[in-house]
Amino acid sequence: MGMGMAAVTALLLVALLTAVRASHVVYPELQSLEATEIDETSRTGYHFQPPKHWINDPNGPMYYKGLYHLFYQYNPKGAVWGNIVWAHSVSTDLIDWTALDPGIYPSKPFDINGCWSGSATVLPSGVPVMMYTGIDPSEHQVQNVAYPKNLSDPFLREWTKPDYNPIIVPDSGINASAFRDPTTAWYGPDGHWRLLVGSKAGDKGLAVLYRSRDFKRWVKAHHPLHSGLTGMWECPDFFPVAVHGGAASGRRHHRRGVDTAELRDAAVAEAVKYVLKVSLDLTRYEYYTVGSYDHATDRYTPDAGFPDNDYGLRYDYGDFYASKSFYDPAKRRRILWGWANESDTVPDDRKKGWAGIQAIPRKLWLSPGGKQLIQWPVEEIKALRDKHVNVSDRVVKSGQYFEVTGFKSVQSDVEVAFAIKDVSKAEQFNPAWLRDPQALCKKQGARVTGEVGPFGLWVLASGDLTERTAVFFRVFKTAGTKHVVLMCNDPTNSTFESQVYRPTFAGFVNVDIAKTNTIALRTLIDHSVVESFGAGGKTCILTRVYPKKALGDDAHLFVFNHGEVDVKVVKLDAWEMKTPKMNAPAQ
Repeated sequence: MGMGMAAVTALLLVALLTAVRASHVVYPELQSLEATEIDETSRTGYHFQPPKHWINDPNGPMYYKGLYHLFYQYNPKGAVWGNIVWAHSVSTDLIDWTALDPGIYPSKPFDINGCWSGSATVLPSGVPVMMYTGIDPSEHQVQNVAYPKNLSDPFLREWTKPDYNPIIVPDSGINASAFRDPTTAWYGPDGHWRLLVGSKAGDKGLAVLYRSRDFKRWVKAHHPLHSGLTGMWECPDFFPVAVHGGAASGRRHHRRGVDTAELRDAAVAEAVKYVLKVSLDLTRYEYYTVGSYDHATDRYTPDAGFPDNDYGLRYDYGDFYASKSFYDPAKRRRILWGWANESDTVPDDRKKGWAGIQAIPRKLWLSPGGKQLIQWPVEEIKALRDKHVNVSDRVVKSGQYFEVTGFKSVQSDVEVAFAIKDVSKAEQFNPAWLRDPQALCKKQGARVTGEVGPFGLWVLASGDLTERTAVFFRVFKTAGTKHVVLMCNDPTNSTFESQVYRPTFAGFVNVDIAKTNTIALRTLIDHSVVESFGAGGKTCILTRVYPKKALGDDAHLFVFNHGEVDVKVVKLDAWEMKTPKMNAPAQ
């Protein structure tokens, strides 16, 4: 039975007032209203998204027989969360994508009410296996396994679910409504498989550890691998990274990835560092730590200097959630996927006919000093670069700005290096600000004049600058001789649309700015996405914006300086970006 227009209108009005939306907000009357028309106005050109409807978490990314596979949470019936299946796309280059039929969808009692997130594991035999969370008839979250129906098919179009599922069920000590998102499994030197499942106990987030000898019968360990007082941990990810100069990096650069399959070698298992990333259901942010893993005791210990709480280091300080990494054996690297939700309203999404994208896939590695992870867009996206413009050795004095002309910036890739005339004049830094860079950016945004900064880019800007999104740096000095660099995405003036959620996003950048007096920025601009990488990928921020004037040819790019100290654009390179083949169905 169809719902009355009055009821639909009431629901849309309620949704309109919802400023920040989590991934599992349920609108039962809206989730099966299929989009009949697609609004392309703010649709991205080179970020991953299907032709229509809702998407969220990336699931089970992997490389198999020459193809990259990406599964993801998808509503085939509407532009809000619901009716979730594992949509499936394949690519040879992480740029052009072909859509296949959903790989995993509710079909058995152990997943009849939903097929939620999970991960891929490649067995020693080369067989890929999917571990995923199913919602059973009691609305309990259980962990299931699926295998390819035809291993000779590189597209892995069909998957089978053994009748011995579920393979992991919540026992009496587990919250059955908060028990999800199994990780990629790893095979330890002791001959046991291990994996993690996200959960919580009261206010404590848990990475619950399970072991198995045969990948069928799994036993919960006596203690979690790790825990933290941050609320529910979902979408956990646990993986090894090579240490600069360590045995695991071998003769190759430390930027190479480490496959979890290598952990069966005790020497490798001891030589690498480990990353534990968790997604926080309470705040919709993620954080990670780098540390040591004791295989004998199954304990993970973050290294000193890594905050193990809400204030920990993040992959991305913006709209980036439910991330999942995988090892790419073709290029010996670790690749990171992350979901970016919309920041407009549910009625907007219904009108557009689509909601959600995936961030550009990023290569990820441990910094030489082991203090943080570095991320950078995969090298393949350079193939999309088209018309090129550049600016060099141009000084931007206090209060000045200039437009970068000669190309269309609405779908572009911009790299710029700034030189600062005198960092010694930077404002004094309050140590209390370290806990919340986002609040500092909100207080001292792009409009607030400082000493060294704000300086950076205005992107997706209208010609009269009434609409613009600022991506910028601001430099402070501490009581000693050191400096603190703040990086911000400020969309406060990004649109005339009053109902759009426009938070400032910010993170500190771990650079010795006084040593070089320079800092670099790369920003990927894609209609409604501003994805920025500071200082070579040390700090990353993704923002969703929805301009009304700065569209198409009317979107402009400017360089600005609102600091008292002069800055110089040492070099700026900008490219228009071509549109790849994005999820046309397979023929």
